[in-house]
Amino acid sequence: MNGREMNRQAMEKPGKSGWRVSVLGGGAWGTALALAMLRAGHSVRLFGRDPETVAAIGRGENPRYLPGIAIGPGIEATSDIKTALAGADCVLAVTPAQSLRATLAAVKGYMPADIPLVLCAKGIERDTGALLSAIVGEILPQNPVAALSGPSFATDVARGLPTAVVVAARDEALAADLAARFSAENLRCYSSDDLIGVEIGGALKNVFAIAAGAVTGAGLGASAQAAMVTRGFVELRRIGAAFGARPETLMGLSGLGDLLLTCSSTQSRNFAYGLALGQGKPLAGLALAEGVPTAAIAARIATERNIDAPIIAAVAAILDGTITIRQAVTALMTRPLKTETDD
Repeated sequence: MNGREMNRQAMEKPGKSGWRVSVLGGGAWGTALALAMLRAGHSVRLFGRDPETVAAIGRGENPRYLPGIAIGPGIEATSDIKTALAGADCVLAVTPAQSLRATLAAVKGYMPADIPLVLCAKGIERDTGALLSAIVGEILPQNPVAALSGPSFATDVARGLPTAVVVAARDEALAADLAARFSAENLRCYSSDDLIGVEIGGALKNVFAIAAGAVTGAGLGASAQAAMVTRGFVELRRIGAAFGARPETLMGLSGLGDLLLTCSSTQSRNFAYGLALGQGKPLAGLALAEGVPTAAIAARIATERNIDAPIIAAVAAILDGTITIRQAVTALMTRPLKTETDD
């Protein structure tokens, strides 16, 4: 049976159960995915570094990250990594992209061999320019790697609201199996064997979400925001192509779908960061925005590979304090004219 057939059958019978799933990360997204895995019929252990958060989840809540959302029984939260990974059939890595390397190094001695590790964060490593799957391959080469991505807010998933995502792995059959096992009544998982495309889409949309928020915060109007998002998607496709991503992947949930969601709502941490930036408000204390470190490395990659990515470059320069938002917009609006479809 090929991967597409497996995925078709999975959609007809969502929620294949029977696995012990370990979730690394007790933040909003980690807790939401733990709830999603529980609804899909799995036994769930969640690892969190913060003892207070772990204790709160044990009491049926996570007020720091998901206030007002009840966490029913069935999720075993622990701050002991060995306990969290014992007997796991699958691990979801829901730690920030920039701390993934340290997290994997810490779990290496306890990670069961050959079980899939699913990346649930989005970003590019700032210091090396490595995609997250490459970091897994370097530190845990014995574990097949996959990625879960798409237009999804933690609060929506935690509440069980209808959400569609994509699960990608280089092995199409593995991607289909994971998509089948993760799917539940209100979580529809599609599969893809374009792991690089899914990673690129998820990482770069964060940069454009900051840009969209900044444009909105600066009061530049809905037309400017629409133009920025549209032209940003062109840059996303250019960089994706340089990495070997398939165009249809970037047109899907993990690319265009995620871009549209995160560029239009303050539920997006990256949009909220850009909004505060555009309004001139203090940035200290805001929720982690993965697009901040990703912008700098994405701009560097574009320069090194001679990829035209003026919006990414502008976001990186704004975050560095090199230029203001108004200066960036002026520079973008006075670029040489060309046809819309020029590469």
